[in-house]
Amino acid sequence: MSNNRYIQLLTAAILSLGGLVLLFCGVFIEPHGQIHESLLIGFGEVATFAGALFGIDYVYKYKK
Repeated sequence: MSNNRYIQLLTAAILSLGGLVLLFCGVFIEPHGQIHESLLIGFGEVATFAGALFGIDYVYKYKK
């Protein structure tokens, strides 16, 4: 695996984990069980960005 591809996939994985941490923080920080809308928006943006990285990589890898 090339170094650039590794960095790109590592970034996407870190961003996805960060989004999951935000989601769990919304569950375990007072008030329990209530997820604030800003956490959901943040998770959605992170997940979308990470998915875009994976998708762009896939398209260009198999474009030939």
